Order: sequence, then C-alpha cells, then structure tokens
Amino acid sequence: MSGDLGAEVVVRAAAATLQKYRNIELRLVGDQTELQTLVTRIVGDNPRLQIVHASEVVDMAEPPADALRKKKDSSMRVAINLVKEGAADACVSSGNTGALMATAKFVLKMLPGVDRPAFIAELPAKGGTLHMLDLGANTAATAEQLFQYAMMGSIVSSDIVGIDRPRIALLNIGVEDTKGNDTVRAAADLLSASTLNYVGFIEGNDLFSGKADVVVTDGFTGNVALKTIEGAVGLVHHFLKRGFTRNWLSKLQGILASRVLGSLAVEMDSRKYNGATLVGLNGIVIKSHGSADSLAFQHAIDTAIVEVRNQLPQQIGTLLQKEIA
Repeated sequence: MSGDLGAEVVVRAAAATLQKYRNIELRLVGDQTELQTLVTRIVGDNPRLQIVHASEVVDMAEPPADALRKKKDSSMRVAINLVKEGAADACVSSGNTGALMATAKFVLKMLPGVDRPAFIAELPAKGGTLHMLDLGANTAATAEQLFQYAMMGSIVSSDIVGIDRPRIALLNIGVEDTKGNDTVRAAADLLSASTLNYVGFIEGNDLFSGKADVVVTDGFTGNVALKTIEGAVGLVHHFLKRGFTRNWLSKLQGILASRVLGSLAVEMDSRKYNGATLVGLNGIVIKSHGSADSLAFQHAIDTAIVEVRNQLPQQIGTLLQKEIA
C-alpha cells in the first residue's frame, strides 16, 4: 500500500509473477476494497492470488517507532506476521525502510549469532555482478558484525549467482593491511582466520572491477556509496542525452549508436537489480525501492522466490554455527 507509485505497481507485478511461475501463491496485503478493484481489472480471477485485509498504512515519512507501536494492523505489520506464522514464506515491500526493518526485527527476531540485520543488494560489475552490504540498515558496525555480514553475504551470493566460494572484500580507503580504522582491520583479521574466501581490502574505485563477489562495509558508508553510484549513473545518462542532442550531427551520431546505447541501457537497467534482502532475520524480507515500477517490483519478488527455494535463513544459521564453533 505504500511506495511512491501506489498499490497498482504491486498488483501488476503480481500478475506478471503468476504468469511466470505456475507453483507460486501470492498474498496482497492492504485495503481490501482498493486491492480488489485493481485485481479485478488487472489480474482477474486467479485462485493463486488472495487479498489479506489490513486497515492501516505506514506512511513513507513515519518514524519507525510510531509505526511499530501505533499501527499493529498496518499492511507492513500484517505481511510480516504472515511470515512469522508460516502462512507466507517471504515478505516483499516497497514501504518505509526504517519501519520495515524495525517491524521485521521485532516480529521475526534475529538468527542465533547475528547481532543486527543488514541490507544486501545485487549490483552490476565487470564479468557479472556483486553483492554489497550493509546498504543502510545500521549506520555503524563492529568488527564482529562486519564478519557476520561477510558470512551472510557469502551465502546470498552463492544462492543468487551460483558461485561456490564467493570472493569477499572489505571496503576500505586503501588495499594495504595498515590502511583503514581499527574496526576494519580487526574485521580483516577475523575474516583471514575464517573458512570464507576473503580476498582483502577493496577501494571504492574497484567496486565494479570484478575483483570481488561480495563487498562488506557498515551501513553509513554503504548507503552513501549506493546513492553516489545512483547519482553517477544519472549524470552519465544526462551527459549522453545532452551530447547526442546538441546539433544535427550529434543527433545523427546518436542514431548510428542507437543499437549500442540500447544494449547498454538494458544491461544497466537498475530495475533488474531491485530488491535488497534484510539478512540476519529468522525469515525472508525483501525491501523494494520506493520508486520501483512493476518490472522492478517483480524482480524483488523473484529474489524472494530464489531465497525461499534455497532456504536462505537456514543456510546462514548453519554457516554461523560452523564459524562460531
């Protein structure tokens, strides 16, 4: 019921998901009247799609504590309760990020051995993709928490991309062992002594070089890096559009390069990378971008399906117990 573009985005994504998968059931949680009108118009009658009524909605700017205390029948709370009760295998939401994290942590609880949840997402890189965390769930992290992020990131990368032993790197201001603060260096020591495939420090300019499959950092740094990447992509798009529309010659060059530019646009389409997993919870919760359209939201659902099939929380729990032992 939240997100920048409203419930219709979710209903259209649900319709596409039902066509793509024949053994998936979906629950749309929110206002019964509004959702039924959209479902009737977009989906029609499908027994694999049900509406679960929720009388309240968490606003995008609402403080997480207020959403948790005062809106116990919000669509977000009801959806996460369905996961807790076993009536759903995963929750996907494009609503208020802070409220989603607070509610999910309160309802589902953390896996044993995990202090805090972290947001992880897939990003394009040379030769494939990379997974990066934390992207904003926690502004700070201890060395032990960065180590936990690395373990969880390794499992997610292995499940989504199919890499047996994902290469893990710590985001730092240099690649030398002496660089960085005490927390990052202590996390490096923990990773070096583990069974994970730790490859060392990585700098921001090497994020997409293909040198690592998983990049670990604290939520403050990760969120700043993510927003900087999004801004840089927008700036490149602006310069390309301006360059190819400057005069008749540049327009002609744009026409000649249209096939290459079209291929680049498809490859760099951010909608294909929508859906950040809140890892560390005793359940699966996916955060879709607030401005996601139906294609982007469908990709977030795809991510949830992969994680359910691979039993992500159970895998993380097993690895954590192995490393702690």
